[in-house]
Amino acid sequence: MHNFKELLVWNWSISFAKRIYEISSASPSDEKFGLVSQIRRCAVSISSNIAEGAGRKTNKDFSNSLSISLGSQFEIETQLIISNEVGFVSQNDLENLLIELNEIQKMTRALIDKFS
Repeated sequence: MHNFKELLVWNWSISFAKRIYEISSASPSDEKFGLVSQIRRCAVSISSNIAEGAGRKTNKDFSNSLSISLGSQFEIETQLIISNEVGFVSQNDLENLLIELNEIQKMTRALIDKFS
């Protein structure tokens, strides 16, 4: 078992989710149950899967949960690009979010390699 609260990737993913909520709050209200909802759930899923895996008994289980988190990271990357294309996320916000997300992806991959 690992203490997820001490993992840098978990802390970064919490900050990332907060930024997603801040940025998406400016989206049109008719999108609350569409793309905005999907992005928010996905952002929460990133850190949630890291925490869930950290609580598992084996490193293999932890690595599997990290892989699921990584999948959510690529999913939200796609959703952010779509959000930019339809005008919900500015180009500047998109670029900053993708830089942050790329770092989270690198950290997640490093942990997957460590625990596989």
